[in-house]
Amino acid sequence: MSEETRPPCPPFTIETAVLKVRLAEDGWNTRDPERVSLAYSVDSRWRNRAEFVNGRSEIVELLTRKWQRELDYRLIKELWAYTDNRIAVRYAYECHDDSMNWFRSYGNENWEFDERGLMVRRFACINDLPIKEEERLFHWPLGRRPDGHAGLSDLGL
Repeated sequence: MSEETRPPCPPFTIETAVLKVRLAEDGWNTRDPERVSLAYSVDSRWRNRAEFVNGRSEIVELLTRKWQRELDYRLIKELWAYTDNRIAVRYAYECHDDSMNWFRSYGNENWEFDERGLMVRRFACINDLPIKEEERLFHWPLGRRPDGHAGLSDLGL
């Protein structure tokens, strides 16, 4: 079974690595598990917090659970480093639970891609900080972060 290509593909340059990170951010901000899973190889392996996930179907299951409990989710990712077929990012996202308790979650991810630009490995470390609703920094309509909205470094995160 042939999988599609997900440009940009390795080897990465600074420009293509930045683009890859923004495309990943845009995908996650859709909160559509099926759509997001297509950026990963069918046998992709993840470590997400203390959960180990293998393959697209498990990715969809994890993301479905995630976005059922992390409501009004908004994410910003930022390139940290890159090499030929690997990218490291730092990120933060804000969301609330069903009791309207808000959180800002900070993390780092290490990504490895195959030659088609599909992510074959994702290792995520995440820390959660309870915040008050008035402390939120990510204010845009649900979906893609608007061009011109401050990034993590601009926000001092």
